[in-house]
Amino acid sequence: MTQLNRDEIFNQIQTALVELFELDAKDIKLETQLYQELDLDSLDAVDLIVHLQKLTGSKIKAQEFKTVRTVEDVVNSVENLLKEK
Repeated sequence: MTQLNRDEIFNQIQTALVELFELDAKDIKLETQLYQELDLDSLDAVDLIVHLQKLTGSKIKAQEFKTVRTVEDVVNSVENLLKEK
């Protein structure tokens, strides 16, 4: 996979959230809280992790995802994964 910049990573995550959870794209910003504002739960987080693994081609440990609270946290996690490749 080619290296994505932060905007491209955000767009991929935003698209995934819209497709997976039927959310409105305008509600998804970097500072958006995944659990409080988007009403995601732990099962939703697993679905998102699986989707991001396909996107990045990297294994994401659920443990690493426990600290994720905002959309920006997800962007940072994916960005770090891509840098490790």
